[in-house]
Formats: sequence, structure tokens, C-alpha cells
Amino acid sequence: MRSRTVLSLEQALSLPSATLRFAQLGWRVIRVEATKADSALPGDPNRYIGSRIADEDRRSYFVAPNVGKEAIALNLKHAGGREVLKRLITALNVDIFCCNTVPARYKPLGIDYETLSAVKPDLIWGGISAMGPDHPDVPGYDPVIQAMCGYMEVTGDPKGVPTQMGLPVIDLKAGDELFANVMMALLERNETGRGTAIHVSMLQAAASWLITVLPLIDFGCEDNEITRAGNEHRKFIPTNVYPAADGFVYMAIGSDVQWRRLTAIETFAPVANAVRATNEGRHQEREAIHRDIAAITVRRTVDDILADLRAATIPATRIFDIRQVRDLPQLQAKLTRTAMPGGEVVCMQPMAVDVAGAVSELRFPPNYAADTSGVLAEAGYTAAEIDAMSRQGIIALP
Repeated sequence: MRSRTVLSLEQALSLPSATLRFAQLGWRVIRVEATKADSALPGDPNRYIGSRIADEDRRSYFVAPNVGKEAIALNLKHAGGREVLKRLITALNVDIFCCNTVPARYKPLGIDYETLSAVKPDLIWGGISAMGPDHPDVPGYDPVIQAMCGYMEVTGDPKGVPTQMGLPVIDLKAGDELFANVMMALLERNETGRGTAIHVSMLQAAASWLITVLPLIDFGCEDNEITRAGNEHRKFIPTNVYPAADGFVYMAIGSDVQWRRLTAIETFAPVANAVRATNEGRHQEREAIHRDIAAITVRRTVDDILADLRAATIPATRIFDIRQVRDLPQLQAKLTRTAMPGGEVVCMQPMAVDVAGAVSELRFPPNYAADTSGVLAEAGYTAAEIDAMSRQGIIALP
């Protein structure tokens, strides 16, 4: 796969997570950030979130999604900045332009598909927003969309309050959708020579994952089928967290065959009866089953329980914290890495899928505007022109 050039007006997490995947493929990713406005800190607000691990504008929350990229700063509210953007797209032969600002700002900033495709007709354009261009003024924030699209309603203790998920899954889902659709657009462009516009609605992307609950409404489901179930699986029983003498075990029974293997284990034999032989019957006795299993597991260690379950080929695990996940031998060789300015190595999340030729060692994220001069010079601007644009507020330099 040949390298591509991505120019991305990005901030926060949804779009940076998408363009990170391009960087992992070895593509060139140039992130565009705004110039300083009033008393605000310059550039992506996420630069200033988390602990200060390198310097003021490269804090802990910013690093992982932005490794392997370049950083420039343009004032797209200025006509001169909009002209610079057009020139970069042609001079650098940009394949993909992305943004994640509210759609109402596309035209005023000169970043809409019509404007940029007029400059380069084969440009692939991608935008992430809360609800797409039909709702142009709505900002998109992961936890708000979680609340709006039902994720919080189906997460947490059934006797407790709706609960936010522990990871920003909607940001990441939106980023993955942009990545996938760009790949499809590249395939289409290879056949037709034409670019295209991709609009990712965070709400729609999130709702596409309601596959196990939303259709149940038209099936006449009970209310408890589409609300919080704690750690239980609503359909496959028993699937739940069970206490052990020294921790917890998560066990998943996905079929009647697995149930028979479970109850063939001597210590679990007492939970079996005729009604429980089928998943439908186990649903009727769900709460009693969970109590019966917990009464057995709480007297045994995690290791002892897992040894029996693995011997019976029943999916089960101890519950790992994030430090333990990082140390899993199955993941050690898959982790991506970067090196801090002082040389310290930082382990990061693995790629989702192994890809031949992918980059696993990515350069540390650049400071705000660190690459402005170099990228503009590459596009043919002289040092005098760059200095003049800096004085006019069209660009920002480090």
C-alpha cells in the first residue's frame, strides 16, 4: 500500500484517533490547529489535559492519539489562511482532508467539500460531527452522545443510575467509521478517479451499535430487556461476574453444551436441574442460578476456579486492571511505542489488527505549530513570506 498524505483540522479525540490509524500505516499526517484566540491556550484543547509529561502543550491525554504526526497552525478565519490551506492541498498533493468541527463552520472556514474539491477534484473529504450536516450547530461530546443514544441507559447496575461507559467509545467508534469510509473512498477513487465527501454522525454511528437492543422494541420486549443489567448478559445465562475467595471471576456460558460441561464439573454439579438444561429454562431461574454459582465460587480461589473452567473449555477469566492488561504476554509484542524527548519509552495501545508494513514505533507528538515553517516551505513559501504571514496572524510559529 503506497503512502498517502492526510491534512486534518483536528482536535479532541474522535478525529485524532482516526488519523492515528493512518499514521500507523506509515502515511503522512499533518494536523492543522487554530492560531491563538484571545486569552485561550493555542491549538487543540486536549494538548493541556492530563499530567505534564513533556512540556506545557504535550500532556498525558494528548500523546497517544497524536504520535507520528506533524503539526501546523493556520488562522482559517483569515482569508490568507484559507488560501494557504488550498495551496497546501495542491502543493503537497493531499489525498485526504478531514475535520471535526461543527458543520456550520465548514463554509466560513473554507473547509467545506465544495470549496476544497474545486481545488483538487480527487480529494477525499471526511468530517466528524455530533449529528451530521443536517444538524450543523450541535457540538459533539462523547458522554453527551452516550446519554442521548441509550448507552448510559443500558450500562450499570439495574438498581442504580444510568452510567457512562469507562472508555470514550463513541469518539473511537466515530474515528473508526471515518477510517473505514476513507478506505472505501480510496478504493472507489482508484476506479473512478473521483473524490468524495464522507459525513460521520457520532449519534448515528453510536446507534448502529444498538443491534442487540433496539430491534427488540418491535418484538414486544419486556422493559428489563433494554435497560441496565449490571455484569449479566441479558440473553446468555449464566454469564456474569462471580466472587472468589481472593477476587472475582467472569464466566460466560454461551450455549446449552457449555452449560452441560459446567455442571459436569463436580463442584458445579449442584447448580443443575431439569429446568436449567436449556437457556430458556435458565432465564426463568436466572437470579437463583447466579446465587447458586456465587455460593460455590466464593469458597474457592480464582486460580482453582479457572483451572476447572479451562479444562472444560468454558470461557472465563480473572478481571484484570489496566496495568495487568499491559503486561499480558499475548499483547506484549503488539504494543505500539513512542519515545519522550528525554528518551524514555512509552508503551501505548496495540493496533486493532496486524498489518504488514505498519509502524509500531511512532515519533512523539510535536509541539504546537512545530512544523508550520517546514510544511509551508515545502509548499513553496519563502522564509520572508512565512515571516510576513506570522506577523499578519495568518499562521502561527512555535
